[in-house]
Amino acid sequence: MLSFLAAITWDVSPLIAEFGPWDLGLFTLGPLALRWYGLLFMSGFVVGTFVLAHIYKSEKVSPMWVDVITIYVLIGTIVGARLGHVLFYQPEILKDPLEVFKIWHGGLASHGATIGIILAVYLFSRNNKFDMLWTLDRIVIVVASGGALIRLGNLMNSEIVGRETDVPWAFIFLRDREHFVNGIAVPRHPTQIYESLFCVFLFFLLYFMWNRTKERTPRGQLFGLFVVLLFTFRFFVEFLKVSQVDFENNLPLDMGQILSIPMVAIGFWVLLRAGKDPKNPYGYAPRDLGKEEQNPKLAQAK
Repeated sequence: MLSFLAAITWDVSPLIAEFGPWDLGLFTLGPLALRWYGLLFMSGFVVGTFVLAHIYKSEKVSPMWVDVITIYVLIGTIVGARLGHVLFYQPEILKDPLEVFKIWHGGLASHGATIGIILAVYLFSRNNKFDMLWTLDRIVIVVASGGALIRLGNLMNSEIVGRETDVPWAFIFLRDREHFVNGIAVPRHPTQIYESLFCVFLFFLLYFMWNRTKERTPRGQLFGLFVVLLFTFRFFVEFLKVSQVDFENNLPLDMGQILSIPMVAIGFWVLLRAGKDPKNPYGYAPRDLGKEEQNPKLAQAK
């Protein structure tokens, strides 16, 4: 009983507002819903553009490139996260190919988003003569801030909940009826908050490290460190979560942990090689701040 009294009751609606429906004669438009998750998801990109613009300006790279890479990363995040969820967690969705595109039905995977972002950065770097690891070293700073906001979106949706617990900061998720015990909502770990706070820590750590070295940041150092720390934390926090899908109950580790292991290995490999290429220790990017007028390609990017 004491654990119930100490726990925080969480019954926040995932909807901010709903508009419509509107009768337009031939058809009806709406209703249209504004959700906390969508707002927080997009806020990550808005905040990220300001941070990345500051980073680029500090290294004499035109902030006009921020608009370009944001489009690449936005598409890579959504496509990668959705396909990751379908392939890793719900492959049965492939029986109805149209369902793959219905992201409003839910189902985005962070491991898929990571792969999508890396591919997006590869394409951006190849097409615009940036060094890929230079770009990744900067983009992971804003990805960390975006990750913090997305996990808050999961909290507002009362999803990705933790296991039962009696810690004093436990949450009782009244809207997550799927995980009621004998018809009762029980105190659980607020794992969304754990992950959000860890992403905030990553943001400040990576920004501090970049701010010390800036254009002399060892190539691959921030990206490698981000991947190692994020997915090591993800591996261990999964022990506090309930299974996302039923088939995970028959696995020695859940899918999030299985997918995190190769990510950590890749991160260590990049980190151990960071800055050790004598011909390219710091990476490269076009130092074109203030040269937009002389560069037609930059003018088009605007």
